[in-house]
Amino acid sequence: MDQPSHSSSARDPVGSTLLFREARRADLPALVALLADDMLGRTRESADLPLHPDYDAAFDAIMAAPDNRLIVVERNSAVVAFCQLIIVPYLSRRGSRRAEVESVHVRSDLRGQGIGGAMMAHVAALARASGCGVLQLTSDRRREDARRFYERIGFEASHVGMKLTL
Repeated sequence: MDQPSHSSSARDPVGSTLLFREARRADLPALVALLADDMLGRTRESADLPLHPDYDAAFDAIMAAPDNRLIVVERNSAVVAFCQLIIVPYLSRRGSRRAEVESVHVRSDLRGQGIGGAMMAHVAALARASGCGVLQLTSDRRREDARRFYERIGFEASHVGMKLTL
């Protein structure tokens, strides 16, 4: 993927500076802690140190994939949010590209402060700069607050998402 630069900053509604950047290996414990910091994550993730080696392997695989990026948000030098951005080429829509955003997480004590909205605006700009015509995501039905958040920032529940556990 032709990766536009994504190290930039913005202000959140309370006036703090948010820094958007690519994840680094040193961020991995903070990223896993964010994964475990919600009602679903705490049942399937473990932020105990040392981290399980599977997290390292997954991080390496994501970093090695040219169309995969982990976007980190820093506030006051602390990792407070992240997501995964995947650019996917399609045959449909005359061979268009679309962006999939996965694993959107904001530290639970900072939700509702504009950090997630700023991150999603940044990710949408990255997707546009990569030639994508659509930014899509799925969200677990049990995450009602997340669904309301996505709708508030302009996402539409236009399709039915389905998964098969393997």
